[in-house]
Parts: sequence; structure tokens; C-alpha cells
Amino acid sequence: MKILLLLVLSIVLTSVGEAQIVLVKHGKVQGRIIVDIQNKADNQAAKLLNLFVTKITGTTLPIVSRSVKRVKGDLIIDSRSPLKGSEISDDGFSLTSNDSVFFVNGGNGLGSVYGVVTLLEDYFGVHYYAANSCVFTPGRELALPQKLSRIENPSFQFRQTQAYGMATDSLYKIWHRLQEPVELFAGGYWVHTFDRILPSATYGKSHPEYFSFINGERRPGAASQWCLSNPEVFEMVSQKIDSIFKAHPDRKMISVSQNDGNSTNCSCEKCKAIDDDEGSPSGSIIRFLNKLAARFPDKEFSTLAYLYSVAPPKHTHPLPNVNIMLCDIDCTREVSLTENPSGKTFMKNMEGWAQISNNIFVWDYGINFDNYVSPFPNFHILQTNMQLFKTYHATKHFSQIGGSKGGDFSELRSYVVAKLLWNVNCNVDSVIQTFLRGYYGAAAPFIYQVMKIQQGALLGSNLPLWIYDTPITHKNGMLNGALMRRYRELFDQAERSVASDSTLLHRVWQQRLSIQYSELEIARTNPADNTKDIKKELSLFRNRAHDLGVTSLNERNNTVEEYCNLYLERNLPSARMSLAHQANVSYPLPPDKPYDKIADKALTDGFLGGATFNESWIGWSGKDGEVIIDLGEEKEIDTVEADFLHKLGAWILLPKSVTCSTSTDKVNFIPMGKQEIKEDRSVAVKYVKVGITANEKVKARYVKVHIETIGVCPSWHYGVGYPAWFFMDEIWVY
Repeated sequence: MKILLLLVLSIVLTSVGEAQIVLVKHGKVQGRIIVDIQNKADNQAAKLLNLFVTKITGTTLPIVSRSVKRVKGDLIIDSRSPLKGSEISDDGFSLTSNDSVFFVNGGNGLGSVYGVVTLLEDYFGVHYYAANSCVFTPGRELALPQKLSRIENPSFQFRQTQAYGMATDSLYKIWHRLQEPVELFAGGYWVHTFDRILPSATYGKSHPEYFSFINGERRPGAASQWCLSNPEVFEMVSQKIDSIFKAHPDRKMISVSQNDGNSTNCSCEKCKAIDDDEGSPSGSIIRFLNKLAARFPDKEFSTLAYLYSVAPPKHTHPLPNVNIMLCDIDCTREVSLTENPSGKTFMKNMEGWAQISNNIFVWDYGINFDNYVSPFPNFHILQTNMQLFKTYHATKHFSQIGGSKGGDFSELRSYVVAKLLWNVNCNVDSVIQTFLRGYYGAAAPFIYQVMKIQQGALLGSNLPLWIYDTPITHKNGMLNGALMRRYRELFDQAERSVASDSTLLHRVWQQRLSIQYSELEIARTNPADNTKDIKKELSLFRNRAHDLGVTSLNERNNTVEEYCNLYLERNLPSARMSLAHQANVSYPLPPDKPYDKIADKALTDGFLGGATFNESWIGWSGKDGEVIIDLGEEKEIDTVEADFLHKLGAWILLPKSVTCSTSTDKVNFIPMGKQEIKEDRSVAVKYVKVGITANEKVKARYVKVHIETIGVCPSWHYGVGYPAWFFMDEIWVY
């Protein structure tokens, strides 16, 4: 960003002096707003300015047309006449003044609006911390600097986040200078568009050759990709794109991009030859996109470099009107992208793309998809990473941060990211401190300590911070017992400091949910010595979340209510003790690496896994599993139950069936029963208990459980054509 700042006055709300342009004096209007009413952005800017002039002073400035003669005290909003000699981008602006008149000049976009936002924030003391959380000081005086020359251009042309404030507060998006895909992409065709443009439901049966050849056959499906070497596909897609642009003549950009899913690209002979030559599956994608870009030279085409396509092609360069949406989904977040192996791999790919394209759109992830409420201390890497994106030709940026109320530091993270999207070189610590003081009041120092301790403890633990993380990963690191006690002390102090202000207290309570949730998650991995205390903490978590309007826990919209109900059902000791508790297990058909590390105890230890599959679960990929439970001695049994995880996004599906048999000698097994399992396509994370009950009690020392896999992921799934996982965390015998 280019900033020319000759004079900065932080807040001008007090007495009116000689070196000021007076707008309101002693509660009476002195100035006017001059604007071209026909200019949409300038008119919006004028109304926004007057809205806050009225809020602050109780008065309203007259809005007059450009044809009037200028007089002292006028504030002119004009996007048609930028500051002479200035370089203002579409959303950039200049704030200038001479002895008597103040100018807000914008570019061709919303620059004049953003100029007014800056005027309100930096000179009138208005701060918009979060949705419906606007702070200002009422007064009878309002003035601006008499001598000022300030120019700002955004670091990124397109700036997107998932801040929930945009959906709940109409001014939030404008104030934070954010945009949404619908404003840029024709017809809302934004990422993962292959199946929208050429639906498999329409063409899959009649033209399977349009879709990916995966593991020996064509596999049409919503998550399958196109056969990009097929000329008929190109013509069909071209016709559809032409119709989309004709239906949206005001849009010049569209996303033509792979469906969500990994390694589902076409591997037919022709597609494979292209990708082998290019050294990456992105090769066939870019060649296809270049053909589209050449056919529609006045349009811009965005495509994903995501998962299997993240590496750039060796030979083919994207045309200038091909936009590369580069995604760093596989990277961990405990340190910046130049500091860990996953980040270094991504940066190598980004450097490669930057060498062949100046049109890069970065999709960065600052969110824990599985546990929104879990601590996610990534503030220390935000600026460094965004500066890297800027350096390597990123002109557009989507920072996918927590988009729901109640997520870890959701409001602060949204605030900081918005500031960085506008200016990657801003003082981040100052931005954080400003927010904390304004949003948490007297509790700010305690909240800041929590942030810094978590950050230091994360770095000191040498544990990765993953976008599918769980508090359990960090129970010996940033969430160990001593640190959890310290967090509780700090939140207790924070609550006491704002006890008389219900608004501030509720904000502290909301952030404290992350520690409460972590305590509950960690507690279920330890012996339940005091279930009364756990139930009390669970009830407090449930009630606080309800009162604060916090509902979603993860991207699959599992709710707090569901979590609390399941916690009571799954994680607290049952009066009915399993005969298999702590029993030895063996595996005629063992689980797959790396999900076999705890196989010796996971199925009989009494501890159940959570939504994140890398703790307490063991898994099999694309093959049957078989377990033998040794009860230690002959016992009478009639029921066997097994617990499975259903999590489609991780390719974890329910198995096809479960069969049980029993033995007294581990040689001769007698069938006990079989349970078929229905297919489940719901996106919610679920724990599914499958049980088999015999008609009468049988004597057994050994119980064999055989789990039949569905084999490969079906056509409707993200992993179509690839082995499906099933995960299990406990077997009960009664």
C-alpha cells in the first residue's frame, strides 16, 4: 500500500481551533457535504458520513450537489476528480484539505466510502469492533485537519473473510472494507464449480466419458472431475459459460474449478499424458482454462490450485486472464509458512506459480474446522504469511477464519485480518491492543495475557496447529494442567474486572468458552473421578453458550446442544460395565497406519473418541477389519456393540456390516449374529453404535468381531473411486 501521510491527527472531537475545518460547532452545523448524487459510491459515502455525524453530535450536515459554489467548511466527496498526481486504485482513496475545504476522493470502486470510513475512524474516533459493536464519543464539536494529504490503496484488490458480522450487521462489511464472491463472480460461480457447470446428475449416465477415469473405470459423480482432454467437454462447458455471462452481463469473472475432493482427477490415457508431461495434475487444468480464456478474451477465469493440483505445471503458463486460486489447506499453523515442512512445500509451489502468473488469488485457512471453539493461537503468523502472499503476486485474498459466533477469538481475528487485508504492513500488536481495550474494557489485560501465554506455550510445545485440531492434541502442551489453571485464574480476574457491565462480561464469557470446552474434551480422556463436577461444568458450558447465542461447534454444524447431550451419553461412566473392559485384543485383520498406534488398548479402554479422528480411533482403509476380544475367562454374554465414526469430509464412512462370533478356545467360533448398516449421506459428524444381540446367552471367552468395508467411496462422495475408511473406538460386551 502507498501511504503519503503529511499530517495525522488521531481524534478531533474537542474544541475547534484555528488549524481545523469546522463541521459542527457548539452543536450547530457549520459545514456541508458536496456530492454527485448520481454517483452510487459517493452518495453512499455521504450518507454513511452523515449517519455518524448525527450519532455523534445530534445534527445533520446538509448534502448539496456539485453545482453549488464551495464555501469554507465544505466536505467534498468526489470519485470523478482524484487528487492531482495521485495513483488511486479502484478501492483506494485520498483525504486532502486546504485552508477551508476537505476532499474525499475515491477510485472507480468504493474508495470514497472507504475514505469516509477512515475519516470516521481516525479523525472522529468511531470504532467498529464487531457486529453491532460500534463505539464513539458523543460531542458538540466536529472538525477536520486544515492541512492534510493522505493516500491509501489496499494491499489486495479483493478482500474476503468469513466474519459472521457481515450476515448480522449491514454496516460491518463496508466498515471493514470486505467483499463477497457474489460481487465478483458471474452467477455466484465461485470455487468447486465443475459439477454446477456440467452436472454429473444430468450427464453421468449418458456420457460417463465426460468424467474422471479413476482406478480402472469412469466414475461420474458430484465429486468426480471432468475428463479435461475430451473435446466434447470443452464445447459443452464453453456453451454453458457463454450462457452464464449473457445472463449476468455486469460480471466479467467466473470460476471454472475442480470439485471438492482429493486425487479424483481424470487419469485416462490422454489426461495422464498431459499431467505427466507437466509434472502436475494442474497441467490439464491450465491447458483447459487457457482454451477458455482464449475463446472469451474479455472475461476472466478463476481456477483452483488445491490439494492434488496445488503444484504448478512445468511448461504451460496461465494466460493473463486466468486467475489461480492457490490454497494452503495442507499446511499447519503453529509457525509461518517458511518455518515448517508443510509450509515450505506450499511456498515452493507458490514461488512456482508466481514465476508464471501475476494473477493469483490466495485462499488461506485460519480456522479449526472440527472445533471452532477450541483455542487456535495463530495471530503471530497472520501478518508474515499475508506479506508473503503479497510478495508472490497475490492480488486477491480469501482468509477463511472462524465465521461463527463463539469461535475462538472470532471477533478479534476478524478485525485483525480485515486490517491486514487492507494494509499488510499495519502494526498488528497495536491493532490487537486497540481492539482488546475497546471490546473487553478493563478485562483487556487479562485476555491479552491468555493470548500471549497460549502462543508461547504452542511454540514451546513443538506441536503442530492443524485446521482439524482437537484440544486433546495439546493437553500436554498449551493446554496442560498448569496452564489451564493459569487460564482459569486470568478469566476469573477478567470477569471480576467487568462484573458491573453485562455487555463486557458476556464478551469475556464467550471467549472463556474455549477454555471450558478444552477442559471438557480433555476430561473425557482421563478417568472420571468426579462425574458430579464434570456434569456441573458441562451444564455451565451449555447454559453459557445458549445465553450467548453460540450454537455451532464445527463446519458440519453439530450444535452445542448435541455435543452436551452426547457427552452425557458417551463419556460419563455407565452403570452397566462392559465385560470387555481392559480386555486384551488381537487383530486377524489389523488396522492401517498411522491409525494403529493405540490398537492394543483403544477398543477396550472405555475412552471414546471425539469429532477429530486422530485421537482414540483406529481405522481401516478399503478393506475388512477383524478383532478378537479375550475376556480372560469364560463368561455368559448376549450382546456385543461397536462404536463407529461417521465423518464424510475425512472419507470416513460407515462399514457395510458387522458380524460377531464366539469361542471358548479361540479356534472354533460359533456365529452369534450379523447387523447390516444403512448408507448415511448426511454431512453431520456422528457416532454410530452397532449392536448384535443373541437369542439367548452363550458361554464364551473369545469374541470375534468382523467388520465388512464398503470398499471404495461411492459416486456421491468426495473420494469417489478411492478406498473408504471406517473408524472404530470401542467394543462393549454384555
